[in-house]
Amino acid sequence: MPYRSLLVLLDGDEHQAARVHYAIKLAKSLDCHLVGLAPTGLLEAPMPQGSSSALSELTTQAWQLMRRRADEAVQLFERTCTAAGFTSRESLVVEDAKAVALIRHSHCCDLAIMSQPEPRTAGYAEARSVLEGVVLASARPTLIVPYAGRFELPRHQAMIAWDEGREAARAVADALPLLSRMDSVQLTIWRPSRADDPGLVGRAEAFSKWLLWHGVQAEARIEVSDLPVAEAMLSRAADLSADLLVMGAYGHPRWAQRVLGGATRGILDSMTLPVLMSH
Repeated sequence: MPYRSLLVLLDGDEHQAARVHYAIKLAKSLDCHLVGLAPTGLLEAPMPQGSSSALSELTTQAWQLMRRRADEAVQLFERTCTAAGFTSRESLVVEDAKAVALIRHSHCCDLAIMSQPEPRTAGYAEARSVLEGVVLASARPTLIVPYAGRFELPRHQAMIAWDEGREAARAVADALPLLSRMDSVQLTIWRPSRADDPGLVGRAEAFSKWLLWHGVQAEARIEVSDLPVAEAMLSRAADLSADLLVMGAYGHPRWAQRVLGGATRGILDSMTLPVLMSH
């Protein structure tokens, strides 16, 4: 099924403009509705009983600031859409924790668009936590745009990181509306140099045939490498000049303790191209 509705995060960070421009271009290209979501976040510290009026006033001011920032992010989104001549959109301010709001609203859309958090920024830890929460807990795929560089829409070369797992299969199925538009798709499998699996080629060809039934012609390729998986994936993507990486996201979406798989963590740390992840 084609995408009909996209969701983009509005948080007022320095990458919102690039993220929104990317989302608008993608929505135009796919003839999609675009939802801009601005979660306020929640105040972390509860008000103790018997708090002074001064503390109460500070809490009120902090909440008003959070709401104002969300409103300003929405206004920027609306101005950007108007300047781009894009009308099929809506914007929402939601008074909730950022990850919770994104997950809930992503279930009403086909694809969520977020940015890779930038380590040097002050809000990196929170932004990374929100991204991990959405990727691991949402029932919809997440398209993550790197913080460094400018990126055109994925049209030419896609690389599928295939490991025969449930998460990878889910990601490929979720990415079909994008993969069907690509000039070239490579289904890439990595195995260590000492590992041997005689049936691997046949299974990869069977999955390529399934893709063909869905209008995606993919070349299956087995890469032998002893590099860490994320490093090997990005190296191969660079060799291909890929403009989209499709992969499963591995981890346990516990709110108290989020445990990411090594490849997922490595890609979120070092991605150099837009990545579509599904869990």
